[in-house]
Order: sequence, then C-alpha cells, then structure tokens
Amino acid sequence: MTDKTNAIIQMRGVVKAYETSDSPFIALNDVNLDINPGEFLGITGKSGAGKTTLLNMISGVSDLTEGELLFSSASNGSSASTIPIHKLDEDKLALWRGQNLGIIYQSFELMPTLSLVDNVMLSPDLLGSYQPMVTKERALELLELVGIVDHAYKIPAHISGGQKQRVAIARALVNQPRVLLADEPTGNLDSKTSRQVVQILSGLRASQGLTIVMISHEEHLLREFADELIYLQDGEVVSRQAFKGDA
Repeated sequence: MTDKTNAIIQMRGVVKAYETSDSPFIALNDVNLDINPGEFLGITGKSGAGKTTLLNMISGVSDLTEGELLFSSASNGSSASTIPIHKLDEDKLALWRGQNLGIIYQSFELMPTLSLVDNVMLSPDLLGSYQPMVTKERALELLELVGIVDHAYKIPAHISGGQKQRVAIARALVNQPRVLLADEPTGNLDSKTSRQVVQILSGLRASQGLTIVMISHEEHLLREFADELIYLQDGEVVSRQAFKGDA
C-alpha cells in the first residue's frame, strides 16, 4: 500500500462499538483523521465524548469495530509504505507500539518500589533492548531534559505530582518514539504545574520533531500550544480549529 498523504497516522472510517444488554454503544462513529509528522494535535470535549477511546484506537490498545488505522513508515513524512495497524496480531502490535509510540497517562503509572531512573529504564527492558550502561545513561539524560535528574534515585513517593509527570514524560521518550500520546497529562496537577508540563511537551516537539497528540479538558492550554484542536461529541468529530501555537 502506498501512502498518498504526508500523514504519519491516518484514521479512516473508524468505528468503535461496545456490546450492551440493550444495543451496541457507539463510542466512536466514522472518525476520519490525518495526523501529520511534527504536529501538536489537541483533542477536547466533554466527559464521555470518546477522547480516551480515540487515543486507544491510535495506540492499538483497543480494537477497531470498523475502519482502518494506518501508520507511515517514513521518518521524514515523505511517501512510503504504510502499516495497517488494525491488522497486526497482538505480538506485532506490542512491538510496533513499543518502537514507535510513547504514552503518558494522567495517573503517572510509575512503579512505586523502583527509583525514578529505574522507572525510566523499564520500557527498553520490556522490549528486550536493555543495555545496562547505555540505557541508564539515556535515562539520566532524559531526567535532566525534563528537569528532575537531581531526584533520579528517589522513589515516586518522595516527589510531587508534577515531578512524577516529568518522570512519566522521560519514560515515554526513552525508546525514541515518533509519536507521543498524552491522555489528560495535567489532570492531577495544579494550574501552574500543568502549564509547565505542556511547555515541556511543546519544547520536545520543537527540539526533537515529535508528533504529539494530547487529550485535555484544559482547552486554554491546547489553544496556546497546539497546532490544531479537535472537538469530540458523542463519539464524533464535530469541529476542528487550526491555529499556530505560541510556544
């Protein structure tokens, strides 16, 4: 298959339905979306609009009911073969996800008994690409990048929520992903820390060419930093607004 767009991710006619006792619940309905390399895409909408479901479709965590999810193999956005993510088996999907995506969650998802640097090193270990000295050096570099290397050998219980989210960002970057998915990354943070976290993400986009897809209820932050803002309602894209972020 030949990619006819510059998009790194293409969603075509994506539907996600869940079976209920009465009738199927449509969480996403006929979503068509192109995500371009280096883009900061914001997604917002009320609770239950389908935001997290959409992110789970992009990451392959949840199966499509209908439609296609395509991923460009080109590192520079030029024409290239595409990978039909929706057709991959579980093993290939897990490998693709580990090699191409970084994921940040609202609840941080850090291992409580491990030091911060060990938390960052988990992903290469799980992918089988762990190299003791190289991986640790990269983990420390990333902790420095997000401004928390001085706490590298503490456990998560001994740092603040904002610092935990910085660790989660570093962990998401350790495998050098092409796309960073952030699901309400500021949901558990105060307003000042929320802005700092989004500034870090925006800076990574600018300095490393990352493609970022971020879900947030904090529309003002998305308007300031994102290139485009998508509004979801009842599982459908009801509007899109493109603008240039100020970050």
